[in-house]
Amino acid sequence: MLAAIRRFAKSWFAAVLIGLLIVSFAIFGISDVFKHGGLTDGVIKAGSRTVSLADFKREFDGYRKQAEQQVGQPVSTEVAVENGLDKRLLNELADREALAELLHRIGIIPSDTLLRAELRKIPAFFNSVSGQFDKKLYVQRLGENGLTPASFERSLSSEIAQSHMVSAIQNGFVAPRAYSAMGAIFGLEARDVGYFVIDPRMVPPPALPTDAQLTQFMKEHAAQLTRPEQRILTVVSFSPALAGASIPVTQADLEKRFQFRKDTLSQAETRSLVQIPAKDAAAATAIAARLAKGEAPAAVAKSLGVDPIVYENKPKTAVVDHRVAEAAFALPAGQVSGPIQGDLGLAVVKVLAVTPGHAVTLEDIRPQLEAEVRKDAAAEKVYELTQAYDDAHSGGASLAESAQKAGVPAVTLGPVGKDGRGAKGEPVPGVSQKLLDAAFALPQGGESEVEEAGAGEYFAVRVDRVIPAAMPPLAEIKPLLTRVWMQQEMVRRLQARADELAARVTKGETLEAVASSAGAKVARVVGLDRQSVGQSQSLSRDALGKVFSVKTGEVFTAQDTSFGIIVAKLEGVRAPSGPNLARLTEDTRPQMTRSLFTELGESAQKAARAQVKVIIDPARARSALGLEPLETGKDGKSAKPKAKAETDQ
Repeated sequence: MLAAIRRFAKSWFAAVLIGLLIVSFAIFGISDVFKHGGLTDGVIKAGSRTVSLADFKREFDGYRKQAEQQVGQPVSTEVAVENGLDKRLLNELADREALAELLHRIGIIPSDTLLRAELRKIPAFFNSVSGQFDKKLYVQRLGENGLTPASFERSLSSEIAQSHMVSAIQNGFVAPRAYSAMGAIFGLEARDVGYFVIDPRMVPPPALPTDAQLTQFMKEHAAQLTRPEQRILTVVSFSPALAGASIPVTQADLEKRFQFRKDTLSQAETRSLVQIPAKDAAAATAIAARLAKGEAPAAVAKSLGVDPIVYENKPKTAVVDHRVAEAAFALPAGQVSGPIQGDLGLAVVKVLAVTPGHAVTLEDIRPQLEAEVRKDAAAEKVYELTQAYDDAHSGGASLAESAQKAGVPAVTLGPVGKDGRGAKGEPVPGVSQKLLDAAFALPQGGESEVEEAGAGEYFAVRVDRVIPAAMPPLAEIKPLLTRVWMQQEMVRRLQARADELAARVTKGETLEAVASSAGAKVARVVGLDRQSVGQSQSLSRDALGKVFSVKTGEVFTAQDTSFGIIVAKLEGVRAPSGPNLARLTEDTRPQMTRSLFTELGESAQKAARAQVKVIIDPARARSALGLEPLETGKDGKSAKPKAKAETDQ
């Protein structure tokens, strides 16, 4: 069905979209700006748009962090590049920039007014006190993420342009009913299959393998059987949890911390109020009178052509004008002030609601303060221990001797592999990825310095012994290997017997006759369709997949739900009934529309990239990541640095 969707997406719908773009080129013209063979700046150039080295690095780091979240462990730049992340990102950015450039050329450009309006809708740039867009905060937040206002606004402008283009095309766009009907027919057609099972009782059992056969079997599966390199380690850990367990907390310590923290831990009184600016005393008096009569503050402000300043459940410190804050927090709830001469001008305030504050006592927060004091003391203790260890180690003492002088235990771990698992594949307790990375970077006998483990913990590690990667001896794994060999040999015999019987059915013998000759019985499953196939328990996934990939009358073999092979024949394919077909046609039409629209978007990106002729410089991209650019030699291996850019043709 996906293939059909793709063929349909490349029909006149896609042609119309691409045609509109090409006509726009003819009207507006396209200047050839790619007469040179490389880039003087950046890693991607699409017309007037350039992706700089810094931009590419920032985007790459974002992708890499997403990969780390997915796999649940750190992913280095080198590992990410080895897995092609840089190439995928280059292509995605090239598609994005090409489409943005193309839309700009044909005149789809947001106005400055629209851009400013969208910019001021982004909550990250709002001042938490005033609740308004804050330009200084805007510049600060962009800088924290490696962006400038110019680059961010260019990206935002492109997003708005693409959003408007998508909305214009998508509005009223619906997949033809005939198209979703084809999908419904595809999903609802019913298939009938007959089959019989060949199980281990129907073939002669294999003889036990010889040592020579098992040795050969080991060679053939060396990659799976080879045990990875493992190491035996001595580890010294500096943990706040252990250091703080015995640290006493005195009343004096708690009182000192309480005096320092009580203001931040207490809950200040908050108020909801509205402030209306006034141009003079007469206007302020009139505003106060109207508010006192019950007029809505928003209506009063609007009639005077001013914007009311609203504070929702804010403390006194959040009110910008100090004098207004003093007056407002002296009023009871529901009251209106008189004219207030604030630091920023005249104003009138109405208090809408008051939430009383709460001053905490030492007893209220004693457990919290005890935990804080103990945590800080433990951190200091850990620092003292690491210093004592460092002093001893720097003076020539071994890891074990240094640990003894510092008064911390040294623990032997392993054997452990780089994946944190032991010789039998079990997780080894007491190791972290950072510790393993440090240990596997050392030679046998090597000792690390004190390194940070995270969460205030530190460690030092010594590699006592390196156990090289090796195949286990045959005698050690012979029972397991024999079982696997016997199982595979039985599967081979079952498959050979099933193939022999399937060939007889293909040549014209009935399924029943062939099954009877093998001592099996024919079973049938009727009415299988793609909508309900997942509920079938008679056939395995392997068999169900083949049922929907063969033609009527075709014979096939597949794995059984238990240990065996089935010989099956597709005996019939029936079209769906009218009511069900009509229902599914309408139910799937929105999904078909979305799929078609997605592929139209992909086609538009490809067309944009072809028209703009994007230049990509993989060598500069690697350089932006701090890696050497590589060139592929005649032997297919990496050779000397490569600097030539690639231009889309």
